[in-house]
Amino acid sequence: MFIQNCKIKLILPLNSPIPISNQAMTDKCCQKNLRHSWLLVIFYCLVLILVVSCSTNIKDRQEPVAGISDNQANSPDAGLQKVRLMPYWVTSAQFAGYYVGIEKGIFRKHGIDLEVLPFDPFKPTRKDIEDGRADFSLLWLVNAIELREQGVDIVNIAQLSSRSSLMLLAKKSSGIRKITDLNGKKAAIWAGFELQPKALFSKYNLDVKIIPIGSTNTLFLVDGVDVISANWFDEYHSIINNGYDANELVPFFFADYGLNFLEDGIYCLSGKARSDPGLCHNFVDAALESWMYAFDHPEETLDIVIRIARKENRPVNRSHQQWMLDRYRELYIPKGQKKITTELLSRDYKNVSDIMQNSKLINRIIPYDSFYIPYSSLMKETVNKKAGR
Repeated sequence: MFIQNCKIKLILPLNSPIPISNQAMTDKCCQKNLRHSWLLVIFYCLVLILVVSCSTNIKDRQEPVAGISDNQANSPDAGLQKVRLMPYWVTSAQFAGYYVGIEKGIFRKHGIDLEVLPFDPFKPTRKDIEDGRADFSLLWLVNAIELREQGVDIVNIAQLSSRSSLMLLAKKSSGIRKITDLNGKKAAIWAGFELQPKALFSKYNLDVKIIPIGSTNTLFLVDGVDVISANWFDEYHSIINNGYDANELVPFFFADYGLNFLEDGIYCLSGKARSDPGLCHNFVDAALESWMYAFDHPEETLDIVIRIARKENRPVNRSHQQWMLDRYRELYIPKGQKKITTELLSRDYKNVSDIMQNSKLINRIIPYDSFYIPYSSLMKETVNKKAGR
């Protein structure tokens, strides 16, 4: 943009005090217009640079990392699979492995962004599983069999405990000494966990009145009932802490009466096990590693559990949580073992299923191979899927 010629007809007033030649004025005008022209060139160049820069930024924003939102692109959790776990009780050391695994980044190491859903005793676990709100659930074997028989297509992918910790607990002052002494008595049983006690009462032809309760031991402590359901790692210790000595109590462990109904299995819908075996395998791997870390670092584990429980405004006692964590180590790693096993033995499954059917708690028995999918086999399935087999 250059000016070759600049001719301007100049008209001056007749009384102008300054004598100016036509050529001088013409030169000045040309210089002035030339300066304006250069300024316009610089302006348009700046506009062009700004437009190109904006276009590049817009393109960058329109093409984020595949499958990750703008906010997630630079997040430390980018690329992780969001997973939700439903426990069967409130926050405590009985689920310590999962809280510790989240805190220490173990689940993230295995590609999982884990959330432990809050337990609601008045909301059926079945709905969370069926609706897909929970990707994985922790269930007792007896409850899982009942859900499966009712049409919820769940499968066990890892069985962490090998012996039931559940008992019925009575006071010696009640006169109860043996199992048949329960006949005609009142038993406080947790709502939603009645199947195992019912199976015991049916097996020994006992007429026991079941009183549904939540998580309180109050009815038992004030002699409102004769017996109460209790776990060795939890309620048993709580009752002792309420002023009872162990020799004043009479425990009836279900496992000692042929009712070894296993607890703490990891379950998911069979569809998820088929469609995403890699996730299922990684979840169990992360859970096992997290539990071993929790057992090897008990003080740190208790700090984590207690902090989370208090954040939820739950009463928590360190000595009780310590008892619980110690008992869980014994349940998950029995004497003679060095690590947690994950196998659901066919004899344990058959025993529970037969008792439930004989007690008319279920109508049919689901085949073992349909109910249990070993988590170790899921890795093979993942490899086969990747290979297109």
